[in-house]
Amino acid sequence: MGRLFLIHLEGKIYSCKHCQTHLALWNDIISKSFHCRHGKAYLFNKVVNVTVGLKEERAMMTGMHTVSDIFCVGCGSIVGWKYEAAHEKSQKYKEGKFILERFKVSGPDGSHYWMSHDPHVGGSDADDA
Repeated sequence: MGRLFLIHLEGKIYSCKHCQTHLALWNDIISKSFHCRHGKAYLFNKVVNVTVGLKEERAMMTGMHTVSDIFCVGCGSIVGWKYEAAHEKSQKYKEGKFILERFKVSGPDGSHYWMSHDPHVGGSDADDA
């Protein structure tokens, strides 16, 4: 295995809650109105220090999407997913963008988000309505 090179971000950052690897800048948030099985999720324009998993089709609240899970390169934890393709014309803006699940990352102030117990977010992954 080769040497691991991590990108170090400056400013307000979101990082992996397990190993504190930098993942994204606060300025790169597109939307905070997304949801996943653990509660809130944020749509980012750019994410670093992740590897992209296999593409798969997922039925979400806004229709079918081709997505890939994204994994922290520091510890291997799944931290969200990448939108590879959107099948609905109105959802094309998500293509190439990233979701970070708030439950799996630390916020810019070092805070952790605790899992929601709301009944509407308890099932499978879902995106914004």
